[in-house]
Amino acid sequence: MKKIVILISGRGSNMEAIVRAQIPGAQIAAVISNRPDAAGLAFAASHGIAAQVVDHKAYPSREAFDAALAETIDAHQPDLVVLAGFMRVLTDGFVNRYNGRLLNIHPSLLPSFPGLHTHQRALEAGVRVAGTTVHFVTPTLDCGPIVIQAVVPVLAGDDEASLAARVLVQEHRIYPQAVRWFVEGRLAIDGNAVRVRDEVAGPAGWTVPPVEG
Repeated sequence: MKKIVILISGRGSNMEAIVRAQIPGAQIAAVISNRPDAAGLAFAASHGIAAQVVDHKAYPSREAFDAALAETIDAHQPDLVVLAGFMRVLTDGFVNRYNGRLLNIHPSLLPSFPGLHTHQRALEAGVRVAGTTVHFVTPTLDCGPIVIQAVVPVLAGDDEASLAARVLVQEHRIYPQAVRWFVEGRLAIDGNAVRVRDEVAGPAGWTVPPVEG
């Protein structure tokens, strides 16, 4: 059984997706938030999961907060730590502490549009596809080895909200898959790439819009 701790800052819809997936061999040991008012804590508690708060406002520095957060996480002895809408930039020391067992999801097709306001930036850039990425976390923000990505078309008339909603549907599909692969021991980091043992992927590509004729 692999023990998992999930970190959230708000509703935690990706946390909900992982919990609802009921991944064989996975135990969600705790859901921890840096915000006492995070709605996802109630969901966790209602599913019998330890719901805890480490309020970042109670600590004088980022380093002090990360140390307290790590202590709370380590009490559960997790095999994997999952960031699911956790809106804090973590220190290098924290990231290195969980090297190879810290996952994050980002609402763009990395390495495009790291950081904030991804959907608006995608629209402003005029890209024809957007998407989401699950990756291992490294000290460089949004630059860790990529596990899985999902692509959605950018449609005529899209605004930031409509594009974000369509991307979120795919987030809820691929994050549980990435966690499942980790639990099954199928992920191996090879430099800046992730190899999935027994991966099945066709060689065909696609275009958006589709090529006619």
